[in-house]
Amino acid sequence: MLPSDIIKRYRVRDGRGFRLAEIDPTDRCGLDIEKDDAKAMFVAGVKRLATLQERLYAEHRWAILIILQALDAAGKDSVIKHVMSGVNPQGCDVHPFKAPSQIELDHDFLWRASVVLPRRGHIGIFNRSYYEEVLVVRVHKELLERQSLPPKLVTKNIWQERFEDINAFERHLVRNGIVPIKFFLHVSKQEQQKRLLERLDDPAKQWKFNAADVGESKLWDQYMQAYDDMIRATAPEVAPWYVVPADHKWFTRLVVAAAIVEQLEKIDPKFPTLDAAALRDLEAVRAALLADGSR
Repeated sequence: MLPSDIIKRYRVRDGRGFRLAEIDPTDRCGLDIEKDDAKAMFVAGVKRLATLQERLYAEHRWAILIILQALDAAGKDSVIKHVMSGVNPQGCDVHPFKAPSQIELDHDFLWRASVVLPRRGHIGIFNRSYYEEVLVVRVHKELLERQSLPPKLVTKNIWQERFEDINAFERHLVRNGIVPIKFFLHVSKQEQQKRLLERLDDPAKQWKFNAADVGESKLWDQYMQAYDDMIRATAPEVAPWYVVPADHKWFTRLVVAAAIVEQLEKIDPKFPTLDAAALRDLEAVRAALLADGSR
């Protein structure tokens, strides 16, 4: 199976009829990490990503926005660490979206994401994103109250209205050369529980543990419904979702790397070419350097 076949399997370009329950978190397309083909696919993806990122940075016309959404312990940090391991940090920015500050709450819900969008030539990574506004805020209604919206604007249609705003926002990004690549890392409830327990038992992971994560896991069904609705409503052709099985971290990384490479290949950034005058200047510099070195 080729990487393109794997990506197609998990890409959602039309959310109508999508059901998260139909995606198996343990799926790995028959691949085995112990076999050379799976390892080779990932290594090749990371290497190709590094090459394309160098061209993206040099061309300075496009930007990539990688959005990672997932429940706790689904592997977002692991994806960033491993998939982006070959990327030049100079052209890559990571922004984790924690609980909003008061200043952020005083603005519209897309504002804090807008101010950290990637520059041309850069890859921006959102560890969580503005999608939290139709996920955690939807599950925890008290968070919506903190946003101090005029009461008449908080209607039963507010989530649908936010979906529409997000779709319009992402169309705006695409029309301005910022390509969103959106991933939902789909972990099973059993695997999530296992990883949370590992955080408790491993001194190297205990710093990651947050007691609130346990409370959030009890809201599993509400979150699954919120993700279902979100993906159905925000998966247009120009900004599809990739719903990636996340019970096997190595497979999650392989799919994410392949999807990013595929999008960069479509952009096909080029190293800038110099005009005749610039090339003559380079030759003059070359001659000067050679003459200086011969002294």
